[in-house]
Amino acid sequence: MHTIDLTHVGLGIHEELVAYVADQENYYEQEGVHVALRDGCAWDTERVRQGATIGLGRAVLSRVTDRIPWTVLSVNTHRPLFWLLARDEFTSVEELKGRRIGVHGPRTAPGCFSRIVLRGHGLDPDYDIQPVVMPPGDYVRHLRALRAGTLDAAFVGSTLAPEVTAAENGLRLLAFVGDHFRIPTVGIAVDSSRTSPDDPAVQALVRANRRALRTIHDEPDLAVRYVNDLVPGLSREEARRHYERYVAPYFTADGRHDPAVAARALADVAAELGVSTVPEAADIYRTEPAAESAA
Repeated sequence: MHTIDLTHVGLGIHEELVAYVADQENYYEQEGVHVALRDGCAWDTERVRQGATIGLGRAVLSRVTDRIPWTVLSVNTHRPLFWLLARDEFTSVEELKGRRIGVHGPRTAPGCFSRIVLRGHGLDPDYDIQPVVMPPGDYVRHLRALRAGTLDAAFVGSTLAPEVTAAENGLRLLAFVGDHFRIPTVGIAVDSSRTSPDDPAVQALVRANRRALRTIHDEPDLAVRYVNDLVPGLSREEARRHYERYVAPYFTADGRHDPAVAARALADVAAELGVSTVPEAADIYRTEPAAESAA
């Protein structure tokens, strides 16, 4: 039996769902690998790079800025599962000019992606809004500040279901980040200077990850149950709607990436981070290209 550490660097179904399915369905053991799932949300990059990671966004940012040789071997989705919630009086992202918005740190993956989305709506994240950097997690603080009016809007992650959360708190869902910015953002990656992509443990991990992706598509009732496990505040019907809206249409069934999406995303990320030299997407993503590249 091979062994490997697998680190998630965020919480919620975005980072955890596929690994959770693989673990619960015993795919790791069936593929001959013991996987130690690690919570690396508070870890620095140096510690994360000791094993495999789920957080492709964070890995790619460190590849762009620090040239850490991350190699992506499986892609779960090209749609970052983050959302912009606002107080109900706001009906568009553009109306948030000059307003206080809860954001992730600008050098984090969700923070970088959110800044790109804001720019796409004509808002300079440094000058046109009042950014309030808040740590991610269960987003209770964000919701409390929205209800109190100390925030006008906030980016939140997949520890919650945005439509349900908006309805329960008198808020409005203004944007799904994945509708406005696409990047291969969670899956399996290793730092090739520390761990060979061809290591038997890594390859077994990739096979299990892809089996879990296939299960998510082929067995929706099972997938909904696992979504509900990770977001337990939802009813079963709410979990099903969340799965049908954000998981079934956008998670890959085979771990492959879209080269056109990857290339555009790398250019956008490098521009946002102020990096002039952009790595080639083919040097990062070793997954087979998808059969049809999205326009």
